[in-house]
Amino acid sequence: MLNEWLVFAKPIAKAIERAFPCQRVGISVIGLEVPHAHMHLVPLQSADDLNFTKDKMTLSQEELLVDQKLILTHLVHSD
Repeated sequence: MLNEWLVFAKPIAKAIERAFPCQRVGISVIGLEVPHAHMHLVPLQSADDLNFTKDKMTLSQEELLVDQKLILTHLVHSD
């Protein structure tokens, strides 16, 4: 099942790499906060960016929608 998740996540990770300035996109599969597993795709500058004990970034709904549209634009136009 994890291999299917990775196949699904790869084009999304590539779109994130194109949408945001980052070295690469990290993947973390966890399920501590909720009673199920889920995958985080995180734009990385360093390995410390996957430190989930750090304070979380807070974005408005409008900012999240802008980021969503940016990722979708790069997803649609990906190779």
